[in-house]
Amino acid sequence: MKRTPITIITGRSGSGKSTALAAFEDSGYYCVDNMPVALLPGFLNLPLDQADAFTSLAFGMDLRENSFIRQYESILDTLKDMGFDFRILFLEAGEKTLLRRYSQTRRRHPLARDKGLRDAIRSEKTLLDALRRKADQIIDTSDLNVHDLKSIIRKIATVDSGDDAMNVQVISFGYKHGLPVHADLVMDVRFLKNPYFDPSLRPLSGKTEKIRSFVLNSDQTCLFLKKYFDLLDLLIPQYENEGKSYLTIAVGCTGGRHRSVVIARELCDHISALGRKTELTHRDINKFN
Repeated sequence: MKRTPITIITGRSGSGKSTALAAFEDSGYYCVDNMPVALLPGFLNLPLDQADAFTSLAFGMDLRENSFIRQYESILDTLKDMGFDFRILFLEAGEKTLLRRYSQTRRRHPLARDKGLRDAIRSEKTLLDALRRKADQIIDTSDLNVHDLKSIIRKIATVDSGDDAMNVQVISFGYKHGLPVHADLVMDVRFLKNPYFDPSLRPLSGKTEKIRSFVLNSDQTCLFLKKYFDLLDLLIPQYENEGKSYLTIAVGCTGGRHRSVVIARELCDHISALGRKTELTHRDINKFN
């Protein structure tokens, strides 16, 4: 009997493991967080309802479980003997990034019971070094936001699914908040007339009809969209022919709230109308500064 492939998501606390697990779940995985590693072999022998509906299995495991470091190696050897195919996905981030994230979230580090946060982060790094060396894939999330990390995980999940149809993700963003790290194509629409300078329009977002009309009812915008649609109609099949399973198109304006939101929606609608799977994300639409 063919065993369901397994992904074990682990790594440093604060590196984005919960986000990664959620992205796998959104991609059709059966996911369990903080599973005690000793229970894993028994769990995998349990019948799962509607197992055929899941792409794969993913388990979040880390130092929240005290016995994880002592037991993971022998348990993984047991899984191999049972015939399971698994991989280890290790997430990490730099010390400064982890300190900043813990300061922002005010969550407690699992090793900070009897030591300061910096010492806890360093102790965890040492404890996880051997596991990191065994990882099949390492993702450094230091310069990634939530959307960037989810995009990476979705690409991994798309390959796992065996679905040859390329997925197209369209992201609107603001240049003042930084480029999307993993965008394949980036289009700067700051040349379009900016509704921000109209006080009555400034508080609105690109999802509103007033902003959409302001941006779209322009000869400049119409000509741009026609030319860019033609370019995408040429490029997308070429990327697909090269075996690319996930294409990310980013559209940026100054703040990511007005022009880029409207144009990203138009691109997504155009690509969807061609029968392709699309996903639309407005990364910075709620950022007002």
